[in-house]
Amino acid sequence: MPALSIDLIFDAAIRIHLLIDGSITLNISGEAIRIKFPTTRALADLLGVPHYYVLPYFAMMEEGQLVTRAERIGIFTTTAGTKKYLNLLLEKYHDEGIRVLGPDMCRGILKWATG
Repeated sequence: MPALSIDLIFDAAIRIHLLIDGSITLNISGEAIRIKFPTTRALADLLGVPHYYVLPYFAMMEEGQLVTRAERIGIFTTTAGTKKYLNLLLEKYHDEGIRVLGPDMCRGILKWATG
């Protein structure tokens, strides 16, 4: 069983979005870009751990203002969480990100994250 961390949870979310679902759900309003996280069960399944193992990490990410939970809607990144997600995507999954988002959207979102 892998040692879990916030970085590993973000990496798993990106892998689910890019390599399994082939899509990323974005919420864009004004200057904010929020990314909808996969379900905690999907993350646990990918990581090969029981569902209840990932829940404390979401509490830590919420406390660290990386994600926010909306009842019956899901878990979304905050501005800081979006930047963390996109920086990891840029570092490890750039080509897959371009394939899923398209070059123009990917370029614009990454510019927002790094600028």
